[in-house]
Amino acid sequence: MLAWLCRMRQHYLALNNLLLNNILKTLRCLIVGLEVCMAASHKPPLGSLALIAIVIGLGAAIFAYTAGWFSPQRLTPDRLVAAFAPPTGVALGHRRNHAKGICFTGVFEANGAGSELSQARVFARGQYPVVGRFNLGTADADAPDATVRVRGLGIQISTPDGQQWRSAMINAPVFAVSTPQAFYELLRASHSKDPDAMKAFAAAHPEFAKFGDWAKNGPWTGSYAEERYNSLNSFVFVDGSGAKHAVRWSLLPVAQLVAVSADELAKRGPDFLEQEITQRVASEPQRWTMVVTVANPGDPTADPTVAWPADRRSIEIGALTAQQVQAERDGPCRDINFDPTVLPSGMRTSDDPFPAARSSVYAKSYDLRTAEAKDYPRSVTGAKP
Repeated sequence: MLAWLCRMRQHYLALNNLLLNNILKTLRCLIVGLEVCMAASHKPPLGSLALIAIVIGLGAAIFAYTAGWFSPQRLTPDRLVAAFAPPTGVALGHRRNHAKGICFTGVFEANGAGSELSQARVFARGQYPVVGRFNLGTADADAPDATVRVRGLGIQISTPDGQQWRSAMINAPVFAVSTPQAFYELLRASHSKDPDAMKAFAAAHPEFAKFGDWAKNGPWTGSYAEERYNSLNSFVFVDGSGAKHAVRWSLLPVAQLVAVSADELAKRGPDFLEQEITQRVASEPQRWTMVVTVANPGDPTADPTVAWPADRRSIEIGALTAQQVQAERDGPCRDINFDPTVLPSGMRTSDDPFPAARSSVYAKSYDLRTAEAKDYPRSVTGAKP
């Protein structure tokens, strides 16, 4: 039901945009017509004035609904974006979450095996250009790397037919919560001055325990290159015959994982991850194997806190190679919104509510940070990746 509501909200917002455009066009026509009538009769036609009042009232009602004014407790993109703000304040010009990151370019080399599951061009054997971003799961663009548990990887793969596949993955094996509403509550609890806020949240959301266990006991590494990145959200692949397959995907590092204690990482510089990956890729391109896991009938697809059993069918569909790293300020990933609902033909969202919620929040974050570009100026005036 929640996934359906998220999808309906997306469709509703699109319809609102179309409706508002039509309303504005109609309003302009009415005003022009009114001016003609008034010029001829020197009296305002009451019918036209009434119609204009109705149009304006309808437009105002639509704006009020989408802003959440009719139901203040309804979770909206604005409220969720605002909840990311750290106590130190918003990092203007940056993403509202995963604010700290570094760009890379490279290629995705498909081996053709993915075509069994999806008709998307990106799975046909070949090489496709990639723009990506290594990042940390924090709203603080200046956070010391050793203080952030979640590391992420965003990618945009482009194909010759003009389509794109965008994905934003993290290194956690499961997500922290099962619904967008619970995620909002987690953000509120994590920023609360109440010392018992997180304890109360965990008690109310027992699914958080699995993520908490990983955060506490999972291995830390000293490199973005040694991390496994997981989609966590479920998607649907559609093959050439029209058959649908519920899937999740992961990027498995070719680099060997070297566990490093949190204490040891704390001794390193605040930006050691960006420095290390820059040097590492300059020395040798870094690779990850992309693996798609196919759900069995009955496997949960709407809850990213639940991992599928380890015996599910997995297919290696290709490899991602990071060939060059560049600072985000002037880099090619700076202006990319890694919206997980940007999918090529042959892929679509599932009943998982998070992709739709993430899409709306990412869009709001994008609008805010691009409007704040002066607060995060490029190194070269007028530079555009």
